[in-house]
Amino acid sequence: MKNPAQEERLLAEAARSRGNALCRRSGFAVGAAIETDDGAVFGGCNVENSTYGLTVCAERVAIWKALSEGKRRFTAVAVVTGADEPTPPCGACRQILWEFAGDVPVVSATTGGKRARWRLSELFPHPFDF
Repeated sequence: MKNPAQEERLLAEAARSRGNALCRRSGFAVGAAIETDDGAVFGGCNVENSTYGLTVCAERVAIWKALSEGKRRFTAVAVVTGADEPTPPCGACRQILWEFAGDVPVVSATTGGKRARWRLSELFPHPFDF
């Protein structure tokens, strides 16, 4: 992250978005936030469906919201869960983030206050790319 204030802002939006999660099947609420190069922040939450294949992760909701508003350059991603340990984005989200955001910093936090930080390239060392 560029600075601690940026990280706090992203985590706050991810935590707020987590409150909107629709996860009655798994009970695993996730919130995410992505920041654009102009400082805009887009939040997202996971939305589960009876057929798990149609479930959408918070990270993808956040980036799709930003992309649908015309944003194309991203500077950081945050994820908040209620897990015991910080949870990085899943494989599908890593691919989407790589394709649209590149090697951005990722911070993950738990509602209990634990944090972990990575570059996307650390989480996804061999992305599908063209």
